[in-house]
Amino acid sequence: MHALSRPLIVGVTGIVGHALAERLTVRGGHVLGLSRRSSSTVREVEGLHADLTDPAALREAIAGTRPTSVFLTAWARQDSEEENIRVNGGMVRDVLAAAGAEGTVQHVALMTGLKHYLGPFEAYGQGDMPETPFVETEPRLDHPNFYYAQEDELFAAAAEHRFSWSVHRAHTVVGYAVGNAMNIASTLAAYAALCRETGRPFTFPGSQQQWDGLTDMTDAGQAAEHMIWATGSPAAHDQAHNVVNGDVFRWRWMWPRLAELLGVKAEGFDGTVRPLEEQTADMDDVWARIAEREHLVESDLGRVASFWHTDGDLGRDIECLTDMSRSRLAGFTGYVRTLDAFAAVFDRLAADRIVPHVR
Repeated sequence: MHALSRPLIVGVTGIVGHALAERLTVRGGHVLGLSRRSSSTVREVEGLHADLTDPAALREAIAGTRPTSVFLTAWARQDSEEENIRVNGGMVRDVLAAAGAEGTVQHVALMTGLKHYLGPFEAYGQGDMPETPFVETEPRLDHPNFYYAQEDELFAAAAEHRFSWSVHRAHTVVGYAVGNAMNIASTLAAYAALCRETGRPFTFPGSQQQWDGLTDMTDAGQAAEHMIWATGSPAAHDQAHNVVNGDVFRWRWMWPRLAELLGVKAEGFDGTVRPLEEQTADMDDVWARIAEREHLVESDLGRVASFWHTDGDLGRDIECLTDMSRSRLAGFTGYVRTLDAFAAVFDRLAADRIVPHVR
């Protein structure tokens, strides 16, 4: 059987998991989607349900499904990096123990991110940092990091169950999902709606470095295509790969263009960092009012916007730029213009009544 004939997506309702489901179901395979409670909105996906921190539940959910590949896109944020390592490393270990026991897995693709180079939440951007653009051959940082723990569990399972693997290090992901802990597109769309409602300008929340410096991002569809490509490409096996869109931009260029798409007046960096968490404090009732009037499907602002994560991205005082030469030389040709990625997600969020239409 081909590696993509019975793929298992772990975290199928997340940003990259959803993009994988949309792409894998049109390839003719039998797609399995594992999540804790809710099912994929892609109807062709066979839903599996288990708490990813419960090894027995995972074994029960996966038993008899005979997956030929596994796409690991889920993680659970904890209160400390020690807990992040325990919980998220454990999820990779337990999922792969259950899937590997089926004896059918040929390849596992693990989604991680640039905290591999930047450090974990507790030591983000501290100490000696690698030069940009980040390349996959950089040694690990000295700080404990749950991405490293996940990789180590992947390597151990690959040796035990004899499957190939790939690691996919994405930058900030632009994609479609609700209730996701790291969703910049829906966060900015919700922020814009709050600005329209209250008459405030769409104020850039971040740092001078992010406003003026070059950066890049990762479209969820690009990440999904990258993982699918690596699964079916021996030249990509048993390696880590950066995955970004292929373009670079400055936020001082991007911000007014996003404001135009979202129907608000842009206000750029004025020398003061203005975090979104502060700008939107006590706005839950404002969002609830918007949701009721506009007949939105989600009245809980916390399920639409992850202000803390967008503040982390846009408030950094370090350059974040990613090299994709390894994937390009191995044959991956995907390219997405980041502005187009934002526009497509904004349109979809409005069409599905997750954020208001721009009038």
